[in-house]
Amino acid sequence: MILYCFGESGNAYKAALAMELAGCRWSPRFVDFFNGETRSPAYRKLNVMGEVPVLVDGDLTLSQSGAILLHVAERTGRFGGASEAERREVMRWILFDNHKLSGQAGALRFVMNFLAPEKRNAEVISYLHGRVQAALGILEAGLDGRDWLAGGAGPTIADFAACSYLFYPEPFGFDRQARPRTDAWLARIERLPGWKHPYHLMPGNPSDRA
Repeated sequence: MILYCFGESGNAYKAALAMELAGCRWSPRFVDFFNGETRSPAYRKLNVMGEVPVLVDGDLTLSQSGAILLHVAERTGRFGGASEAERREVMRWILFDNHKLSGQAGALRFVMNFLAPEKRNAEVISYLHGRVQAALGILEAGLDGRDWLAGGAGPTIADFAACSYLFYPEPFGFDRQARPRTDAWLARIERLPGWKHPYHLMPGNPSDRA
């Protein structure tokens, strides 16, 4: 399997982490996002949405991290949930993450760190910061009495979706020490055999452009 990705992408990290932990045979294909590759005609032929990640698995080409996570779980029989109830929880948290957590945290991190300073609109940052804090509060509450988001005995793709942006070092309003259940959950993920930081799992990081 080939994953079109770059190290700064939290959405790509979800897919890369799931494949790595599931023991898939995969390789990254670096996408030069910051120099406009996703807007090129060649890339739009691969993914009309012009986004990362994209997974190529034989004759199958998939975009959107949630769809890729589901494919990895189905293909490997791992991390999809052990029961019908758990699988419903997996979907619930993946959809929450996509809309409320990663969808806001990714935008906030981008505006705060990757836009030129003169383009960092304070009102936009304030709005997104409030949305991210609300989502982080829901995540913290969701981990009350649970080791894993779907409530089972082990991690699922829901955990790999929701954790993705929380491992990045760039500031975007997440204080790991201020959220003890989230901190303990991230530590459990870090202890999983094969876990790697996004900048060690995928090519590309801010120091490459410095």
